[in-house]
Amino acid sequence: MSHTSTNNEMSNLRKTKSLSFISLFTSGGTLICCALPAALVGLGAGAVMSSLVSNVPQLVWFSEHKFGVFIFAGAMLLLSGYLQWQARGLPCPADQELANVCIRTRKTSLRVYIASVIIFLIGGFFAFIAPLIL
Repeated sequence: MSHTSTNNEMSNLRKTKSLSFISLFTSGGTLICCALPAALVGLGAGAVMSSLVSNVPQLVWFSEHKFGVFIFAGAMLLLSGYLQWQARGLPCPADQELANVCIRTRKTSLRVYIASVIIFLIGGFFAFIAPLIL
């Protein structure tokens, strides 16, 4: 295996891991707009929510644009999932140390991706399903 192909494989794994972390943060935005306010009000902490909004007025923007936030987060998750799928079959380097890094990176990236999807689904529930139930 050439040194160039090893560098390309590691570069692809880094891109996948980076995109997984970006997906985590974008799906976290869905929690900010929808799950956090619902949880605080549900726990009887409406005053905390009011104080939070007055100190961080940008939170209101997330709520006002929740559909766009979800579209963007969903697109990032789809792209990240696609890259995860593509990277699953890439060979790891022959060097044992690099192979261990490769395997750890894949596992970490997959865990972050799964956490992102779970956060996205929780936010989606509070944004779109819970209002219809309650």
